Amino acid sequence: MEGGFDPALLVQSWPKPSEPRPIITFGAGSIVGDAHFPAYRKAGFPIAGLYDPDQAKAKTLADKWGVTAFRSADEAASVQDAIFDLATPPGRHAEILKALPDGAVALIQKPMGNYLGEATEILEICRAKNLKAAVNFQLRFAPMMLALKDAIAKGWLGEVVDFDAWLALATPWELWEFLLKAPRVEIAMHSIHYLDLVRQLLGDPKGVHAKTLGHPNHKVAQTRTSAILDYGDTVRCALSINHDHKFGRRHQACEFRICGTEGAAYLKLGLNLDYPRGEPDILEIHPKGATDWIAVPLAGEWFPDAFVGRMANVQRFASGEDGELVSSVEDAWSTMALVEAAYRSSAAPATPIAERP
Repeated sequence: MEGGFDPALLVQSWPKPSEPRPIITFGAGSIVGDAHFPAYRKAGFPIAGLYDPDQAKAKTLADKWGVTAFRSADEAASVQDAIFDLATPPGRHAEILKALPDGAVALIQKPMGNYLGEATEILEICRAKNLKAAVNFQLRFAPMMLALKDAIAKGWLGEVVDFDAWLALATPWELWEFLLKAPRVEIAMHSIHYLDLVRQLLGDPKGVHAKTLGHPNHKVAQTRTSAILDYGDTVRCALSINHDHKFGRRHQACEFRICGTEGAAYLKLGLNLDYPRGEPDILEIHPKGATDWIAVPLAGEWFPDAFVGRMANVQRFASGEDGELVSSVEDAWSTMALVEAAYRSSAAPATPIAERP
């Protein structure tokens, strides 16, 4: 416990609901079998069933997990006192939300629509139907991120003044067929997690400078992004994202560096380095008053543990045990606005350089 810092005292999990409600999932894609259902089963949350328009796909996944495969969206939406878990492509969120009963509780897969206009439509549907709805920005609930947030809140870093995200890795985009022809991919589907986390830690930026682009070796719309978020003259925030570093593991990276006026944190997001198997996550902190880095023993990984915490908060908010719905549609809309601003910045001309006289 150098300088009084005890890593074992950092919060790494979300409290469980005392009486969890049954979960109805819309969608039978890889994310459900790789993360949603493993997390819910691990936490002891009851999975009532799932619906997907691809009935064969739905039945295969339902049989694997021993749950019901509903025959229609309306049948799935009719389950009483359920938490509705939308693991659907962003363009399908609105129609599912419209099918839910008024006042229902819903967790919506990110992103909140393909564009800000779709996010606004989703927000208006949730308001009109009085839905208690959150967006599945589950990185906020990963054990390493909960611990980081707790360390910052307890003053171990001082005032945060630098946030760096550095990714150089090979992402298997082919796992998500709907992304292969999508017009927006990297920021909308991946770096959105990081932008959302930055918003939670630093608040809303004044603006963003960004460039996102594809790669000549494939046809995925965007797989590389550079972005700078403007927080004024004190805080520097930069993201360097390259999903096309396909030259072996040796020099790949997926890490954050968060520096404060009195301490710093280093995080490795192991999942992305060998998705979906992943490597162990790492959190090390150089706390205020210490002379060296201290490893924080982690109580879980991003997948599936972040999905446990994300659903736990939704469940507890529904029962009144939590007073705040983290990443509610109201807050998530602002993350979508930041994503939209990044795409607008990328499409805008760069500042021209003067020609030699």
